[in-house]
Amino acid sequence: MTVMTREETEALIQEVLEIYPEKAKVDRAAHLALNDHEAEQAKKCITSNKKSLPGMMTIRGCAYAGSKGVVWGPIKDMIHISHGPVGCGQYSRAGRRNYYIGTTGVNTFVTMNFTSDFQEKDIVFGGDKKLDTMIDEIEKLFPLNKGITIQSECPIGLIGDDIEAVAKKKNKETGKTVVPVRCEGFRGVSQSLGHHIANDAVRDWALDARDDDDSFATTPYDVAIIGDYNIGGDAWSSRILLEEMGLRVVAQWSGDGSIAEIELTPKVKLNLVHCYRSMNYISRHMEEKYDIPWIEYNFFGPTKTAESMRKIASHFDESIQAKCEEVIAKYRTEWEQVIAKYRPRLEGKRVMLYVGGLRPRHVIGAYEDLGMDVVGTGYEFGHNDDYDRTIKEMGNATLLYDDVTGYEFEEFVKKVKPDLIGSGIKEKYIFQKMGVPFRQMHSWDYSGPYHGFDGFAIFARDMDMTLNNPCWAKLKAPWLKDESAEEALAASA
Repeated sequence: MTVMTREETEALIQEVLEIYPEKAKVDRAAHLALNDHEAEQAKKCITSNKKSLPGMMTIRGCAYAGSKGVVWGPIKDMIHISHGPVGCGQYSRAGRRNYYIGTTGVNTFVTMNFTSDFQEKDIVFGGDKKLDTMIDEIEKLFPLNKGITIQSECPIGLIGDDIEAVAKKKNKETGKTVVPVRCEGFRGVSQSLGHHIANDAVRDWALDARDDDDSFATTPYDVAIIGDYNIGGDAWSSRILLEEMGLRVVAQWSGDGSIAEIELTPKVKLNLVHCYRSMNYISRHMEEKYDIPWIEYNFFGPTKTAESMRKIASHFDESIQAKCEEVIAKYRTEWEQVIAKYRPRLEGKRVMLYVGGLRPRHVIGAYEDLGMDVVGTGYEFGHNDDYDRTIKEMGNATLLYDDVTGYEFEEFVKKVKPDLIGSGIKEKYIFQKMGVPFRQMHSWDYSGPYHGFDGFAIFARDMDMTLNNPCWAKLKAPWLKDESAEEALAASA
């Protein structure tokens, strides 16, 4: 199918909705839309950040996932306790490929699982004492840790464990930062609230630790990378470009980040926000309290990377702006060679995206640099301000879907027939079995980095390697199968 008209997109949405009971149909209709460039705000065409309907096979995560798995978990020199039963901690351990520098188990702990391993007696009698004892054991076994966070799972909020009291007590005893995070999974409608709760915990328990400390020598070019989780080394690729421009990256969080970097962030001159959804809260707080401006940037694909570099440089003097142009010129030949190699193999190919955080809109430019068209996109846990930013990036009448169900996504793919899907691990094997090329766009399918000019070369290679893999010739998507052959086979059975 070529690019769909507005009428075709609307008809597809109505067709997919027909299977639902009337009440569910009305609810889901608000979450499915065609893009409208004339809409000043996305809320006029699509609803988001609403509770999922029971039984709808949502692909969302929970508040605990937003806090432990995204914001706090990648802080490498702190130990993050999953306070509750073992399952949440084990499931969230080492899943996102947040690369870091350090010796695991000595001074870095990202891929380790620390859990209070709740049993029935802990639910009945409470887990405060167990948590207290656990922190003592951690201090004996891992004395080089720089702090601890207590990531509360669902039972903690139900039984009323006073994790704040334990945190204050252990803070005094150890002299280290101990942060209680009320991120029980049942809070809110998705992992998005977990981001917000985690940001508030940073604000209340960690950020102001060095407000009165003048020992850190600042420069006019200090910046912080906020909301880059170093998936496959993304933050390192971004940092290289910023430092080549003449800026000093004082902090990057959470990927390969430390508690010291969080504490020093109020000293910077500009906060650079990559994942708006997960870190806009703390960035707004620092703007209000410390008068630190913040801007969003996008380092996916050479067009957006160069655009963002110039945007960042505009906040500094002419020397930084001149160095910015030098860096862009330095890498131009490299990225032009990448485009020359891969664009002929990918030109005109159509992509459908369904991811969380920033990717449903940020990666669009990288695909377009390769001549590919994004024909559908949506967020697992986006808010209206995410869609406000997205509608400007998408073509008019492009299919938008919020908190899309498994059924809806499969039906859209069958009708739109994209050449490539970029989504999460829960969707990966379904579409591969349908014969559709697929990239896991939460953690780069064991590849990366994808950020910056160097990352673009890896991104382009991976898209080509996936889409043009000869294995797909051995599979047939359901809509390509010979229906008469299937009917004959069924009749003979």
